[in-house]
Amino acid sequence: MDGLATVSSRAHFQIGPVPVYGDLILAPMSGFSDLPYRSLCRRFGSALSYTEFVSAKEILHGASSHWKTALTFLPWERPVVIQIFDGDESRLVEASHIVSALGPDVIDVNMGCSVHKIACRGAGAALLKQPAKIARIFKRLTEVAAVPISGKIRLGWDTKSRNYLDILHALQESGAAMVAVHARTSDQGYSGQADWDAIARIVEEARIPVIGNGDVQSVADADEMKHRTGCTAVMIGRGAIGNPWVFQRRERSSVPLQEKIRVIRHHFQLMEDYYGQPQATTFMRKHLAKYFNEHPGVRDFRPRLVRIESKEELNELLEMIGSEVSQGT
Repeated sequence: MDGLATVSSRAHFQIGPVPVYGDLILAPMSGFSDLPYRSLCRRFGSALSYTEFVSAKEILHGASSHWKTALTFLPWERPVVIQIFDGDESRLVEASHIVSALGPDVIDVNMGCSVHKIACRGAGAALLKQPAKIARIFKRLTEVAAVPISGKIRLGWDTKSRNYLDILHALQESGAAMVAVHARTSDQGYSGQADWDAIARIVEEARIPVIGNGDVQSVADADEMKHRTGCTAVMIGRGAIGNPWVFQRRERSSVPLQEKIRVIRHHFQLMEDYYGQPQATTFMRKHLAKYFNEHPGVRDFRPRLVRIESKEELNELLEMIGSEVSQGT
């Protein structure tokens, strides 16, 4: 786990002038795609490193340094995509100047977050209601930015306004270099089934790379999405939690238990190095049960895994899991 996964010497696609070596990408997820887990997945083969999204207003006016921490990345994570959000055009442009100084390869505007506290401010998925405003934002951003600008979208605000093709045209005609598409509407959240056929329709009309996202839980799902939609690459969100192996094109169910335990220890160490204690222990809890999804013998340990209080307790539990589950007890 010390080096980056082996990749082809030939770029799979480009975001403007930025070459991308691979077609599986860890999705930006608040609380999950932090530097420790993002960098772990990058070493396993995730082709891009998306930061967690940060408000343009916080970047411009926030008294804390939280946004700088959230947008910190390691040099070998490149290509790095910094993701920002806001409902105000001017704030997005001003914030792009500031984050450009951090040296990202791409700046992404989040237009897919359906969480109420984001959307009620006219940001995230709420922007999908206004294709003309999206066009203005991207025209201004692409005129001033030194790096490519991309967007992450959903299919529309609700089932009555699935205006994803209008959004695509607004983006690419205003200079966007890439679009990532979560194949649900905002009002669906994560319910129902992702509409991969809609991604295929976007691909048919796109002149820029299209990243597909939604209902990808495995390597087989990723391959099926690419086959059915023709998308340039696949973005994996919930299916990648506790599953960095998906970026090696390995199914989690095929990973030996002892290897999972080694990776968990490494992941925890990355968390501890980055956050210190007690935050590392607290933040690690949400990952732990997911690592063992395909091991029924671990079920009895799950209540303790999600309530660990220390590194020592985690190590003790992992020793017990490694011993008892391996013996089939």
